[in-house]
Amino acid sequence: MSMITASTWVPRGAAATFPTKYDIDEKELARISRLAKLKLDDAKDDLGEAQNGTSGLLEGSSSSDEAVEEDVKMAQSNGDADDDLKEYDLDNYDDDEIVEDGETMSMFGNARSLAYHQTNAEDPYITMEGNDEEDEEREDLKVLATDNMVVAAKVEDEVAHLEIYVYEDEVDNLYVHHDIMLPAIPLCVEWLDLPVGKDDAGANSKGNCVAVGTFDPDIEIWDLDTIDSMYPNAILGQGGEEGKIEPSKEQKKKKKRKKSKKANDDYHVEAVLSLAANRQHRNLLASASADKTVKLWDLTTQQCAKSYSYHTDKVCSIVWHPQETTVLLSGSYDRTLVAADLRATDANVPRWGVESDVETVACDPHDTRYFYVTTENGMIHYHDLRNAPLSPEASKPVWTLQAHGGSVSSFDVNPNIPGFLATGSTDKEIKLWNVQPTGPSMVVSRNLGVGKVFTTRFAPDPAVGFRLAVAGSKGSMQIWDTSTNAAIRNAFANKVGPAAGEVEERLVGVDEDSSDSEDEGVAQPDGTVDEDGDGWESVEDA
Repeated sequence: MSMITASTWVPRGAAATFPTKYDIDEKELARISRLAKLKLDDAKDDLGEAQNGTSGLLEGSSSSDEAVEEDVKMAQSNGDADDDLKEYDLDNYDDDEIVEDGETMSMFGNARSLAYHQTNAEDPYITMEGNDEEDEEREDLKVLATDNMVVAAKVEDEVAHLEIYVYEDEVDNLYVHHDIMLPAIPLCVEWLDLPVGKDDAGANSKGNCVAVGTFDPDIEIWDLDTIDSMYPNAILGQGGEEGKIEPSKEQKKKKKRKKSKKANDDYHVEAVLSLAANRQHRNLLASASADKTVKLWDLTTQQCAKSYSYHTDKVCSIVWHPQETTVLLSGSYDRTLVAADLRATDANVPRWGVESDVETVACDPHDTRYFYVTTENGMIHYHDLRNAPLSPEASKPVWTLQAHGGSVSSFDVNPNIPGFLATGSTDKEIKLWNVQPTGPSMVVSRNLGVGKVFTTRFAPDPAVGFRLAVAGSKGSMQIWDTSTNAAIRNAFANKVGPAAGEVEERLVGVDEDSSDSEDEGVAQPDGTVDEDGDGWESVEDA
């Protein structure tokens, strides 16, 4: 099994030219030791619960006293026979604790007593020069100012990780730069320009981080400019709070640590389904969860500033209003959408209703009075924020559109080109739309061979404004230059520069020796298989 569940772009110039290697100092070692201990304690708790359940099933069957005494006598006789082996202490043979010359040896070695050198030249025990290999590796990791990063949340053979791609538009190249292992299946990702978790960062410092929501209730924040990281820069949630406890204080805790499953004001207790970073107030991150709450996080303190309960079912999508920077829109499986000013916690919030479960909520960046809602039934609703209904049932959208036969599982509004929409569906189709004052119209429909479409994201930079990242259930990432499509060029002629001669369509993916999609072809909506793998169909072809 391989699939990409979510993705996000990193703007040009945001990534470091040369990423740094993960460095473990004394402070970092203490931090990851506490985090590792928490993981181990969780595993022990799960094992204990499983063993208690098993022992409970066996309570009804017990041996007689005579049989127990017989077993004890037999064990004693066996013990006498093994007296000769006691001197070898085989019971403690596998223990990690061995003291030699006052140093403790453990599973990870005595890392605290090791000497670290910034470069091989400073290490007196390295006499062979390896500068050529180091320089070559450094060049391989180089990210140019004209490159874009694309972060994909991927599950492959039951292993969850982030794949960080570099997209070189000028040479039509997309490759995996590095990856980050995750503890659970990722569901959403959000790019952050704040250096979270760095003590030396100032108020105006820029960073290149990504927040990840998974089936676990904790939110992890990773630094994209650091290679081979073992643990995230920060964890928002109960796991992050416990990881900050010093060992001396932790030993004083008398009660057994137990993770709460009840919704509360401090952290999520179920899967995190959506994340939204506030671009004006950079220290604020909003999260939506299956526990029916929306939480506002302060990234400087890594604490939950406020919790909101606007919905009666899972909250699946949130987005900040681009102009009213304290207003957050949230959509839920309770088939409603709320636009709430998070400063007014006790105020009545406007609420709109739709015909089925909400999939995605998005504001119109070119006319902030309006917003979009996509649903499980394949519909798109376009609403006016100024016309809040008296009840959800009385909602009157400006227009509605039956975009797909299946769920609209992905949706994006182009931030650079007004009226340019992209939708993806579980029917494996990607559709591009042109929204005009008279309403929306489909321009292109494509099957790009990514399977069921789970993510469609337009590039954020004007220079690559027509590039669309698409991925889904087959686990492959594709970058589509939509400006090379004839129908798109006609529909947005005022935004596309003139072309010399015939333009060939550009679709860039990661080069692989073999893939399932190439072997199987592209599945079509009618159930047939396109052996050529193109699956192309457009308005012009129809």
